[in-house]
Order: sequence, then structure tokens, then C-alpha cells
Amino acid sequence: MTSSDHSFGPASGHASIGERSVALRSLWSRGARLAQGLREGGVREGDALAILMRNDLCFLEAMIAASLLGAYAVPINWHQKADESAFILADAAAPVLLAHADLLAGMGGAIPRGVRVIASPTPPEIQRAYGLDAGCCAVPSGVESLEQVIAAHGELEDRSAAGTRGSIIYTSGTTGRPKGVRRAALEPDAARRFAALSQQWFDLRPGVRTVMAGPMYHSAPNTYTRSVLNSGGSIALMPRFDAEELLALIERERITHLHLVPTMFVRLLRLPEAVRARHDLSSLEFVIHGAAPCAREIKQAMIDWWGPVIHEYYGATETGMASRSSSEEWLARPGTLGRAWPGRELRVYGENGERLGAGQIGEIYVGLQGVPNFTYLNADAQRVQVDRDGLVTNGDVGYLDEDGYLFLVDRKKDMVISGGVNIYPAEIECALAEHEGVADSAVIGVPDAEYGERLVAFVLPSDGLALSEDALRGFLKSKLANFKVPREFVFVDELPRDDSGKLMKRKLRDPYWAGRAAAI
Repeated sequence: MTSSDHSFGPASGHASIGERSVALRSLWSRGARLAQGLREGGVREGDALAILMRNDLCFLEAMIAASLLGAYAVPINWHQKADESAFILADAAAPVLLAHADLLAGMGGAIPRGVRVIASPTPPEIQRAYGLDAGCCAVPSGVESLEQVIAAHGELEDRSAAGTRGSIIYTSGTTGRPKGVRRAALEPDAARRFAALSQQWFDLRPGVRTVMAGPMYHSAPNTYTRSVLNSGGSIALMPRFDAEELLALIERERITHLHLVPTMFVRLLRLPEAVRARHDLSSLEFVIHGAAPCAREIKQAMIDWWGPVIHEYYGATETGMASRSSSEEWLARPGTLGRAWPGRELRVYGENGERLGAGQIGEIYVGLQGVPNFTYLNADAQRVQVDRDGLVTNGDVGYLDEDGYLFLVDRKKDMVISGGVNIYPAEIECALAEHEGVADSAVIGVPDAEYGERLVAFVLPSDGLALSEDALRGFLKSKLANFKVPREFVFVDELPRDDSGKLMKRKLRDPYWAGRAAAI
């Protein structure tokens, strides 16, 4: 592939963060120079390129370099502790770590021996967003500089493996260490078809203008960003999500496409009406969300505000996008995640492995048609455990209606069995979200001598509003069966959510289940 062949590098579009902007052509050129520097340093096709960076242009360059080399990009969640990041470096056998300077400083001596470290200064936009001390944001003396590597090399010439591998995304590690989801390598033609499919998922095409508001170490934001880079669109990076700043970006950059998560919807809707009305959002054409359940009244409020441009998808790191629903479909069937994507397959299985019919609740399985097969890195046995009849599951529970529309009930691991009855906390959390005094909530099952498990609700009150257990209990009894109403309410200052909006319920459960067998 020559530098003028844009099958894996579009000629149009630009990328920006704050006041810095670069044409995608230049960004791909810098990525190709970095790829050459890595190739000369020994990185080969199929190797892992670890990336410990916040949202920044250099993150994009690192992903491009990996793609051109036919290597796997391995984005690391920078919220992790040093030993957790070191585990990923070792598990992926990454020969190179590309890092922002301040995050590199946090690794201390945890980086495995033999890993080549290349650092980029942490830029002012990120310093301001996270309140960082400028002293820790410069590349340390004696550490290889990303800018120097790029400046010292020409563009990679041998691009025969370009695009044949994507990212290895490490799951959140709900039990034990996280698992790396590694897709099989593709032949170049198949890689182009999969890249085109990914762009279709998100309605991406040349000329779209988007904002990446979520962290690119997460699966969906990473896939979305990669698709924008391949599509010829323009992408503005947010160092950290800010609701009002997003509205300003949409107006200023005439943004057409967005990928958001429900937590961002909640924060947008909390803005004062005067602030919400201040910004022109008429450029929006296609807003897609996923990653976590969205309460129905939140979704309805967003459609009322932004119009029928909002789409929702169901998928997983392992499966890619399996279904997608438009605003019109959702309004006709509130709560639906749409029908299976053309060529894909959705099935629901019961506890004994039987395939369930319309309306029957069970574990959701997704076919991998059109998506590269995967394994869990260094954990092939766990890959077998999620397979049934050639389809795979990530543990979600739901059902298909008579027309094949998917509805999500909860995560299998979150289901509570109290007195022999299956209870799905997501239903209770959605009901709590309708209370004006509840900003966020999480419902879990804890040990109970009589019933096996009992429900406990952790509630984050809305600013300035007083809440009581009795008030919430009465509110829920007006909406749910009595057995679904938590016995106990715990009021908290924050809930453990990651940047994709997913609740990390394990952190709430662990103190209750310490020394006992897990509920599920």
C-alpha cells in the first residue's frame, strides 16, 4: 500500500482537541512515521502496541501506527493501579508502551522488563481538565520521546498487513483479572469489508463531523473512533466529558454524529433550561448510544429535546454491534434495542440450554456473522464457556418479542434470587430514575438468612433534594410488586461507575459477600 492509497487512511477530514487541529492526511502520515520507527525497533505484524493515554491526538497516531503495522492496539484504562496496568502489559506481551508523561510517572517501577517506553507530553487541554501539575506532564529525562521518534523516520512503506488487526480490549474484570478480547487476523479484503461494516453500524461516511466524548480505552468509543479515522470524517476529542462544553462543540463545529452513553444523557438533561436552549443543535443527524441501560424517561426526554435522531444499539466487545433501534422503533416499542443487524443472529436460551420463544426471558446469545472470531488472550477455556451452538453471550438476560425486537432485562450476574424468585435490579433502578430526588442508583442482592438474598438500594440524591427511605419505598410500591422493593436504602455521595457509564457493582457487593459464596 502506498501513501496515496487511502483504503486505511482517508484523504479528507481533520482531528482536533481544544485549539489544536490536524488534517487526517497529516495525522495518518505521522502515524505512518511512528509505525516505521516501531518497525525498525522490532515491532512485527501481530505484536501488541500498548497505549496508556487519555483522549489526545497522539492516541490516534498510536492507533494508526498499530493498524498500518498489522499489530494490535492495546488501550489501557488509565484509572487502573500500576500493577493492574503491568498485568495487561505482561499478558499481552506488549513490546512497546506509548504513554502520556503523567500516566507514565504513575507506573513507577511496575513496567515489565524489556518493554520499550515512548512518552508524549501531557498537553495543556488535559492538564486543565484533570487539574494536573505541569511538572509531571513533561517527558522525563532519559525517556524516549514520541515526537522524536516520528521526526526521525519516514513513512512506513510496507503496509501489506494494514488494517488486518484491530484493538485488544480488556474486559472490566467482574471476576478476577480482566480478559483481553483478541480478534482473529483478517485477510486485507476481509479487513476492508469489516471496516465498512463498522462504519455502517454508526452511520459514518466522508464528511461527518463528530465528537469523541468518552474515553478511547473503552471498546465502543475505540471502535467508533477507529471507524471515523477510516471514514474520512472529522473528530473533535474531549479530554473529559462536560455537558455544556459538548453543547457548545455541537454548535460551533456543526456536529452531525455522536456516540454517547446514558450517563451523559442524564448530565445533559440536568443542565438548566436556559443553558440547554442557548445552543443550536440543528446540525445533529445521528446520535447513537449503548454500553449501559438507559431509563425510559431519560431516553424519551432526549428524543423530545433533540428529535428522532437518537439510535440505540446492543452489542459487546466480543460481538460488535448485534442490533440497533431508531427513535421511531423505540417510540413504537419503548425499551427495545432493535432487531438483529442484517446478517446477524440473536437467540435467547433458558437455564437448561433450551432455545426460548417470543416473550420468554433468558440469556441472550449473538451470532458472529460478519465479525471476526475472537478468543480471550491466554484464556481459551473461558472462550469455550461463553459459546453455545456457535453463538456467544456476555451474560445479558432479555427476550425477543414476536417480531424479533430485542429487550434487555438485566445482567445474569446481577440477578437476585430472593425466596426462590428471580428479581432483576435493572427494573428497580429504572423505576428509581423516575423519582426527581434520585440522581443515580444501584440495586444489589446481599446475603439473607431467611430468603437467601435481600435487596439493598444504593441511592445518590439529586442536589438540594431531601430523600427518605419511607418516601422511596412508597414510591416504588406504587410502581412495582412488593417483593421487588428493596428492604434497605443506603444514601451515598457517589456510585462506582466507569467512564462508559457502567456500574461496577462488584465494589458494592464485595463487603457483603466477603467470605461467602457469590450469589451468582
